[in-house]
Amino acid sequence: MSIQFPHTPEQLTKAETRILDYISCSTEAFLFSSIGQLAQKLGISEATISRFVRHVGCRDFKELKQVVMQQAAAEAGGPAAKMAQTLSREEPFTAAGWLRLQQQYLEKTLEELDEAAFQEAVQAILSARRVLIHAKSASASLGQLLLFRLRRLGIPVLLLPSGGSEVLEGLAQAGAGDLVVLFSFSKVSREGRMILDYQKKAGYQTLAFCSRTYIPEEEQASIQLFVYRGEPREYHSMTAAAALVDGLVVEVSRQMGAASVQALSQLHQLKKQYDPDR
Repeated sequence: MSIQFPHTPEQLTKAETRILDYISCSTEAFLFSSIGQLAQKLGISEATISRFVRHVGCRDFKELKQVVMQQAAAEAGGPAAKMAQTLSREEPFTAAGWLRLQQQYLEKTLEELDEAAFQEAVQAILSARRVLIHAKSASASLGQLLLFRLRRLGIPVLLLPSGGSEVLEGLAQAGAGDLVVLFSFSKVSREGRMILDYQKKAGYQTLAFCSRTYIPEEEQASIQLFVYRGEPREYHSMTAAAALVDGLVVEVSRQMGAASVQALSQLHQLKKQYDPDR
C-alpha cells in the first residue's frame, strides 16, 4: 500500500527508503512491531528510525503507527485507481513530460543499482545449463524480450507457462545448473512462490527483478535486481525494467566475446539463406 505522511520529504536516504518499503509491503507486520524489532528486522539503528519518524512529520513512533493504521483501513486500489493517480498530477499529461518522468525512474533505478548483484546475474546466465523464464501479466513482454535476446546469443533458454499446473510441469524439469528468472516487482505471485520454494529441493538458482528495497527472507531469490517503476498507487512503467534487461544482455554478450559474435553471425547467415522476406 502507499502511505501518505503528514510531511512527505522530496528525498529519502537509502535506510529511510527501506523503512518505507517495509511499511508499504509488510504493513501488518509493521503495525505489530516495536521500534526495536523493526530496527533488528531491517538491520538499522533505532536512531535512524526515529529520524525517519520526524522526517515524515510524525511526533513519535506511536503516531507513525497510527497514521499507517488509519490509511491501511481506508486503502483501496486496482489498475483504474493507479491510472487515475498517475493522470491526476498537477501538470497536464504530455508525451515529453512522460518521457522526462521515465528519466527519473531510470535515475532512481541507477541510485539503487547493486553492481555486484548485476555481475552475479551475468555470471549466472553465462554458467547456466539452461535459463528458464517465468513472466506473467504485464511482465510477459519482458520475459519475451529476454528470451529473444538470449536465444540470439545461442544461450539455451525457454519460457515457462505463465500459470496453472503447466508451470509445475515445466518447473519439474529444472535442476542443478539451471537458472530460473522471474519478475516479482511489488509482490511475489503464487507461481513465483512455488518457484522459490521448489528451488530448495531442485537446486537451481533464481534471479528476480523486483521493485522493493526490503524483501522478506522467504521471498528472496538467489540474486535480486532492483528496478523503479513508479509509486505504489501509480501506473507502473516498464521502462527501467526493459533497460535493465537489455543492459544484462549486452554485458552477457560482451563477456561471451567471440562466441557471441559467432552466434550472431551464424544467425545472420541462416537468415540470408532461408528467409524469403529478406
